Amino acid sequence: MTKPSFAPELYIPHGTMNVDFYTKAFGAELLRTFMNDDGSYHVAEFSLQGQLFHLHENSERSNCFDPVTLGGSTALVGLFVDDVDAWMKRAIVAGGEELSPAQDYDYGYRQGVVKDIFGHTWMIEKRI
Repeated sequence: MTKPSFAPELYIPHGTMNVDFYTKAFGAELLRTFMNDDGSYHVAEFSLQGQLFHLHENSERSNCFDPVTLGGSTALVGLFVDDVDAWMKRAIVAGGEELSPAQDYDYGYRQGVVKDIFGHTWMIEKRI
């Protein structure tokens, strides 16, 4: 049996023309795309150091919507890295919004939270 892995699918608004945030903020590699007739993204598949995640335009059929449409995010994506501060800085420079600065917590983690340009929240973290 193969080891399970997660591949989050994050929803983006209809008509999204640019998904460069993820390459600039996290160094993710864009693997493939499915485009709409107007040139906007229907699906974008990324690899983040071998871990997959997808962007998908709103899907009313499956009752999945982007955070802006909902007025907030319904999940927080945890991203474990070696240098929390450097990753936070890169995400903010790429256009992300710092929701919680990187800090050490008494439960043994260094964590910071950033909101990406589509409203998804990312907890950048490391066990210390």
